[in-house]
Amino acid sequence: MVRLQDDFFDAINGEWEKTAVIPDDKPRTGGFSDLADEIEELMLETTDAWLEGKNLPQDEILANFVKFHKLVSDFETREALGVEPVKPLIAEYQALESFKDFTSHLAEFELAGKPNLLPFGVSPDFMNAQLNVLWAEAPGTILPDTTYYAEGNEKGKELLATWRQCQEELLAKFDFTAEEIKDMLDKIIALDAKLAQYVLSSEESSEYAKLYHPYDWADFTKLVPELPLDDFFTEILGQLPDKIIVPEERFWTEFAADYYSEENWELLKAVLVKGAATGYTSYLTDEIRVLSGAYGRALSGTPQAQDKRKAAFYLAQGPFNQALGLWYAGEKFSPEAKADVESKVATMIEVYKDRLSQNTWLKPETRDKAITKLNVITPHIGYPEKLPATYAKKVVDESLSLVENAQNLAKISIAHSWSKWNQPVDRSEWHMPAHMVNAYYDPQQNQIVFPAAILQAPFYSIEQSSSANYGGIGAVIAHEISHAFDTNGASFDENGSLNNWWTEEDYAAFQERTDKVVAQFDGIEFAGAKVNGKLTVSENVADLGGLAAALEAAKKEADFSAEEYFVNFATIWRMKAREEYLQLLVSIDVHAPGKLRTNVQVANFDDFHDTFDVKEGDGMWRDQADRVIIW
Repeated sequence: MVRLQDDFFDAINGEWEKTAVIPDDKPRTGGFSDLADEIEELMLETTDAWLEGKNLPQDEILANFVKFHKLVSDFETREALGVEPVKPLIAEYQALESFKDFTSHLAEFELAGKPNLLPFGVSPDFMNAQLNVLWAEAPGTILPDTTYYAEGNEKGKELLATWRQCQEELLAKFDFTAEEIKDMLDKIIALDAKLAQYVLSSEESSEYAKLYHPYDWADFTKLVPELPLDDFFTEILGQLPDKIIVPEERFWTEFAADYYSEENWELLKAVLVKGAATGYTSYLTDEIRVLSGAYGRALSGTPQAQDKRKAAFYLAQGPFNQALGLWYAGEKFSPEAKADVESKVATMIEVYKDRLSQNTWLKPETRDKAITKLNVITPHIGYPEKLPATYAKKVVDESLSLVENAQNLAKISIAHSWSKWNQPVDRSEWHMPAHMVNAYYDPQQNQIVFPAAILQAPFYSIEQSSSANYGGIGAVIAHEISHAFDTNGASFDENGSLNNWWTEEDYAAFQERTDKVVAQFDGIEFAGAKVNGKLTVSENVADLGGLAAALEAAKKEADFSAEEYFVNFATIWRMKAREEYLQLLVSIDVHAPGKLRTNVQVANFDDFHDTFDVKEGDGMWRDQADRVIIW
């Protein structure tokens, strides 16, 4: 039996882990996943009934979801059609004769959702978070992170070989010859190897403030002389932008001119033709659907593809997920629960305010600015007040094929995304549906968002003690608030704009503390890999702040129990996962593994040591001088 004093996480979750079964079509099970699985079953049962014409929703948008779901679930028609629906698209790309020929169709391809290799998008400006502007990302690599391409990384070579084998099996279903497939994949892998030298790693991408590189439009276009960007954006936006933000600066300044060029055309064409073939694999035969997911399953160690029923639901849900979220919230999230959680958020913000006002290592002016930011954090609880405007336009035409409807739905979303350029940011828009078990802080809108799905046991329940609830949803709420003051959020002001509101001395003191958090996690062996303290620092700082603030809030309750508080915190992070999945997370995820989010963090608290009688020599012991509290 594992002692609480030696391994708190295993002592709380070990017995559960012995009997927990990871579903064959999933990489993990546990706190978040268990809830997600329950919601999945509810949504499947409900939408299956809708397919049969039972208990149909009266909502017009959901009626269109049902139409789309019927098309997606009609595997008989999908099998009969085979790859016919995408043959014209493949032929269109095979017929392209040159880079210039390709670029003459760029806007048409973009608005139709066809492959075009252009990584542009619209998001809020870091310096003026109220306005949406143009951003230039970079094309993606085959492997999950640039570190996999390092000379001695055997895992990277193994995964690339797996990817190639999966693509060979998949592309053979599209009437390409073995020689065509070999040639196509040789070219794609050659281009990918070049690209990996210039795109950002996960660690580099995790530092938001370092991603802001604004360019005047005329200067940016000089970086890619063969790409007719003036023509493209005149057609897409109706005018030329005056500037563009370039987070992937290394790609654009050192490689983009070679990448987007006539000289590189043969390699680009291989990527485009493959993209045309595989862009709609989820909508074709079931065999193709399963083959198309083989590489993803290899990455996560998942042995089995989702069955047809699940796959059809998730595919159909995609364009309508916010509407399904509103249905879920209406069924499962009571006004009483919403009011109670809103009250908890308000309490947590007040606790945070008190902690900031009593802070001893910040100067008064920095402390006041932090409180100003805290005062205007906007909480969104349960579900959005309205659906995005696009949803009313998502009309499914049953006389058209599944792929044609999918293309039309994609066009609506693409046009909507581009329509946001140079417009005020819609602060009411949510980035996840209400039936997703998750939560987030948006530094550019200074908002915290808690979908209805996470607002249930073990995170939150009126059946649980107040201390257990604070160790669950309280710590999650305070975690999201803490993101306003983590290593990324600290760079943004109360309006969500990139703005240094710290004194030099205070920021140095903050960095000194966050460096200690980096050191606490960096290099810990986990699942045959090593945790990257820099990659995970923002989430770890948020966990630390969340635990501290929620603990203080819990102490204000008459029935406070430190034991129930810490035990439920360990419970929400329980996870049993496949080895490959854990290794992938350690490589690319900004979150530390759940076990470390528990054990490394709780050891920073005197209350933890006192409550569980942790003594020097115990596995969970941390010297007083090494315990870190930031917020």
